[in-house]
Amino acid sequence: MSKNATGTRTGSEQALAVYLELRAHPSCSFDEVADGLALSAGERERCRGDLATLGLIEADTTRSVIDPDVALVRLLQCERDRLERRLAETGRAQITLETLAGPFLRAGSAPRSEVEVEIVSDPHRIGRELAGLGESVQTSVHSLHTGSVRREDMAAELERDRRWTARGVRVRAMYSRRIGSVPDMAQHLEERAALGVEVRFSPVVPMNMVLADENFALLPTDAHDPGSAAILARGPALVRSYLALYEYCWHAATRYGDEEKPEHGGDGLSEQQRAALRMLASGIKDEQIAKNLGVSLRTVSRLLSEVMQELGAASRFEAGVKAARLGLLDGEVRDREL
Repeated sequence: MSKNATGTRTGSEQALAVYLELRAHPSCSFDEVADGLALSAGERERCRGDLATLGLIEADTTRSVIDPDVALVRLLQCERDRLERRLAETGRAQITLETLAGPFLRAGSAPRSEVEVEIVSDPHRIGRELAGLGESVQTSVHSLHTGSVRREDMAAELERDRRWTARGVRVRAMYSRRIGSVPDMAQHLEERAALGVEVRFSPVVPMNMVLADENFALLPTDAHDPGSAAILARGPALVRSYLALYEYCWHAATRYGDEEKPEHGGDGLSEQQRAALRMLASGIKDEQIAKNLGVSLRTVSRLLSEVMQELGAASRFEAGVKAARLGLLDGEVRDREL
């Protein structure tokens, strides 16, 4: 072995020369081979480090030499282990990030204010919300009314209708059929229709409700109590559900001006007959009707026969249908709260 054999070699060539000498002379130590190749202290430490990194020698011994194929398998195994540890660390970091920042990330990517719901008990606040619609509405306003509009509010409602229709806003309003028989309301509805408001009548209006632009809804928490708190909802995800209910009621209602004028209006019914009719339409059996009214079964049969005669109906079912069309099943007309 020439002492000058590695004089002009690069670092990698020196490491290779050391490795080959170690394999050729297994009994020689690393330092003995390095001395034979005339390596400086710096060169031998660099070669030792390179060979240990490649797995060609054992880092903690001076004699053990590893075959290249074994060293390659070990090197690949070490690299795979390193990658697996890195992936595990990345996975833990991702979970931590989602836990800490997930709500903020989702808030940034989701539509802003997707759904907002609040209960409003202050009637002045309800009034301000409705008044605020005057300028903010862009495309449509849909409303349900179980009762009459207060006389002092009629002029303001007509003024809103005038502004909305002038801007191309579609305005729809649905009322209980009985409202049309109230003189002041009949005149008011005629004026609304003349401004372009689409008006319809329904035998039964389930509740007061106002919808606007598929993004605003105002309805009572208790449909049977006009003085109850109101639900104020914003966001199309929820308002579209209310709009679907409105559309169902709208298509089942009668267009303003197309109301039929039946020969029998039910005006001659007594309060007892009306009560029996409402219970019949609710599906209550004759026995329970008799118990509720405090009369006999025979009296119930007579009352319902008189109702059928007054309405010009050939059957109880037909009497119920005609009563609904005439609005005889509605509750008492009440002033609108929404």
